[in-house]
Amino acid sequence: MFKQKIMCRSFLILVLVFLFTNNILSAQKKRIDFDTALNMIIEDKRDNYIGIDSLLKYFKRDSLKFKHAAELSKENDYPLLTSYALNTLGVINRNISNYDQAIKLHKEAITYAEEAENAEQKVICLNMLGVAYRRMNIIKPALDCHSQALSIAYRLKETLPKDSKSNISVSIAVSQNSIGNIYMALKQYDVALEHFKKSLEIEKSIENILGLAINYNNIGYAYEGKGEYEAALENYDKSLEYNNTMDSDIGRMICYNSIGSVYLKQKRYELAEPIVKDALTKAIKLNDKFHLATSYVNLGKLEMGLNRNKSAELNLKKALEISSDYKLKGSIASSNKLLSQIYQEKGNFEAALDHYKACVDIENTILTENNLQYVNDIVVEFENQYKSEQIKAEKELNEALLNRLALNKKLFWFSLLILLVVGVSLLIFNRNRTLNQEKKILTLEQAMLRSQMNPHFIFNSLNSIKLYIINNEKEHAVYYLNKFSKLIRKILIASKEKETTLEDELETMKLYMNIENIRFDNEIDFNIRVEKGINIGTTKVPSLILQPFLENALWHGLSSKPNDKKINLNVSKNSEDYINVEIIDNGIGRIASKIINRNKKLNRKSVGIDITKARLANFSKAFANSYILKIDDLYESNSPTGTKVTLSIPI
Repeated sequence: MFKQKIMCRSFLILVLVFLFTNNILSAQKKRIDFDTALNMIIEDKRDNYIGIDSLLKYFKRDSLKFKHAAELSKENDYPLLTSYALNTLGVINRNISNYDQAIKLHKEAITYAEEAENAEQKVICLNMLGVAYRRMNIIKPALDCHSQALSIAYRLKETLPKDSKSNISVSIAVSQNSIGNIYMALKQYDVALEHFKKSLEIEKSIENILGLAINYNNIGYAYEGKGEYEAALENYDKSLEYNNTMDSDIGRMICYNSIGSVYLKQKRYELAEPIVKDALTKAIKLNDKFHLATSYVNLGKLEMGLNRNKSAELNLKKALEISSDYKLKGSIASSNKLLSQIYQEKGNFEAALDHYKACVDIENTILTENNLQYVNDIVVEFENQYKSEQIKAEKELNEALLNRLALNKKLFWFSLLILLVVGVSLLIFNRNRTLNQEKKILTLEQAMLRSQMNPHFIFNSLNSIKLYIINNEKEHAVYYLNKFSKLIRKILIASKEKETTLEDELETMKLYMNIENIRFDNEIDFNIRVEKGINIGTTKVPSLILQPFLENALWHGLSSKPNDKKINLNVSKNSEDYINVEIIDNGIGRIASKIINRNKKLNRKSVGIDITKARLANFSKAFANSYILKIDDLYESNSPTGTKVTLSIPI
């Protein structure tokens, strides 16, 4: 008997040694495989996403390997691989709810994708950045990322060969799916369903099982939001089938939470209990804070339904702690709302009120961000429609001009006298030149009006005034609303007039600065100084000519400065030929401003100064002297202290 025990122990030790050795060899083989794949990619300098992903996709959960890949690709000046590695690290961080680090990595990955001039990789990075923002309920940048990704992907799909379109189709599906999730946050469930179903059709066409699982689950969310619980359960079950096919624990966990949520709303607690607890077990094992917070919220709801308020309170506090640590606004709101109900039942009305207020504050923050973005989308849609109509009108105008030229041509050929031929030719020439000049002037004035009537400026100004109304600051609201209406009226009047008096121009600029100053919490100290002896009531200048310079001073010079913000507008006359206008700000200077703009995700080229120069050149044609524009950087002890714009307008 004793010998048998020794033999059994010896055999057990041999088995353990064999398994341990086999694990070491397997791990070493896996490490060699990754290094081999990485060296092969770097040696070949593969120039497309599929070429890299086909070799490295099996290692996507190993952060150490991809940190090494990022470092090695940077050493070898291989930006596409660097972008791929950084984006993968971003996904790894997102899956453990380290969202700030994930966002940082995705942004860096986008920069390297742009350096590599690889649009496909940029689309993938933008989508992953959008998902990270969406997990944190930061709606506007999430929608920006997915919309930009979708736009690039559709353009790219037209240029790709047929056998290379499946990967970009996946990116389009991801964008559609994520935009649908954003509409879910807006509680626009029917619109969300449209996006989810578009994404689902793409995933079906390329037979992407993961995409099908995600979309069926999201379609279930939309039906649950609409109160159609049976349709929601049907789609959750389909998603669970695909996740079981992939043997995906995280997919099963998400489906269990979704199904449990419906059972809880139906008060079918006996069905909800095992599935909610199973979801929590898997969430703890996976250490996914986003879904872990959701699981604790669901467990809290379950225990409240079963009148186990004491344990419900403990689990909801866990949900609140996790969601607060990781800035998960949705779970913060849900856990606070349920805790408020528990404390109300206990008679602790002070605690109930505190949690209720916390819930309302978070929900208002989310809804405000969402509503603002939704309205912005409508404004953009209006702009696009307006531009289309404008293009159509210009096309009709061009056709009318061509018809008129054809008529002149016929008159030319029917003319019998050379003198008449010459006269008609001169007439046509002069008419064309006049029409071109008038068209140029009209284009400039329309461009000027669009610059002043920028929908974002109008929207943001009205939104600032709205805050005074919300805060019951009626006097401020009425004061600034009057200022805003005067400014809009002056802009509309100026759009019809090519020039105005300097006095009227200065008054308009004062109104403009008053409105813009609301958004700077009235921190801007704006002063106008006119030198004695100058009759600003008779001096003519192009209308709204100073606004672009003030706008640049505000948004490029002062917006990044913390305090002590000043703009001085000085009018002087040093000669009989010119009136001089100086705009001096004490901002960060043009060099620092360029660096900040270069680091922004979306760079939009400002055309305001170019339009202004063209208008000044056209205005100067009526004078012997042309305008003079000079921009100087101001320094004190080799440190930038602002910018001075000197504009000399002929008189």
